[in-house]
Amino acid sequence: MPRNSKRLRVLTWHVHGNYMYYLSQAPHDFYLVTKPGHPGGYAGKVGVLPWGDNVHEVSIDEVRNREFDVVLFQHKTQWDFDREHVLSDAQRRLPCVYIEHDPPQENPFEQQHWVDDPGTLLVHVTAFNRLMWDCGRTPTHVIEHGVVMPEGVRYSGELERGIVVVNHLAQRGRRLGADVFHGVRERVPLDLVGMDAQRMGGIGEIGNLDLAAFSARYCFFFNPIRWTSLGLAIVEAMTIGMPIVGLATTELATVIRNGESGYVHADVDALVDIMQQLLRDPDEARRLGEGARRVARERFSIERFACDWSDTLLNVAG
Repeated sequence: MPRNSKRLRVLTWHVHGNYMYYLSQAPHDFYLVTKPGHPGGYAGKVGVLPWGDNVHEVSIDEVRNREFDVVLFQHKTQWDFDREHVLSDAQRRLPCVYIEHDPPQENPFEQQHWVDDPGTLLVHVTAFNRLMWDCGRTPTHVIEHGVVMPEGVRYSGELERGIVVVNHLAQRGRRLGADVFHGVRERVPLDLVGMDAQRMGGIGEIGNLDLAAFSARYCFFFNPIRWTSLGLAIVEAMTIGMPIVGLATTELATVIRNGESGYVHADVDALVDIMQQLLRDPDEARRLGEGARRVARERFSIERFACDWSDTLLNVAG
């Protein structure tokens, strides 16, 4: 952060745990709105993530009595309800940023974003997301993911299986590729991890801090998702040197280069062939994994991410 820059007080919400942890690497103070019992969206600093001293909790009933410099929204509920019923009049006049974590869910190319405000900056986490949303008169910006590389964890790949990391895959269905996973699993040995993975014969949830080491033993990471943002689990797998195989859709098609860091294709049969080849040729899997690691270090470094966010918040507040 520039020497003369102000350290900002940012009011926000805990919506996506890993993303919020990476966001908190920016050199500002983040205040997370909490509710009793820590329900979704109001969870605060719960969990095993090593939150820094710059992350604080503020009760939802206390928010209007505190002073902040920027309000950072991360979910439609917060924009529609909390903005009107939780914030004070003065806080509603503060500089605002809205993080859009996903592509449009109702229509892939015509859905209008609910933030229709030339005074709010709408930050997309991928260029693909910004392309697909109709953001109207709201100014937009893209800040790509950045992740903390786990210390002491590197890809080994000795397990002759692929790993799939998706939460609530059975519940979320075709959009997240439940049918793709089911079909591929009949032809390629795959293990599913994530919340409620047992419903689809998977292993279950692996803790945030344990996932990298758990995944490192698998031959490759397979992403069956048709329509989503760029999953942090993919980027995190790349940082340890894991080859990525997935559908050539959304932002992933710009991240993985075939034959260099993994393979992406719209033909599932072609992906099955590739996965079977990687199981037969661990040296090739290792070579692709090294390519994925280089991409992660160059494109998704936590230093670049924290700097981008710090600059964005300072510009909005300034």
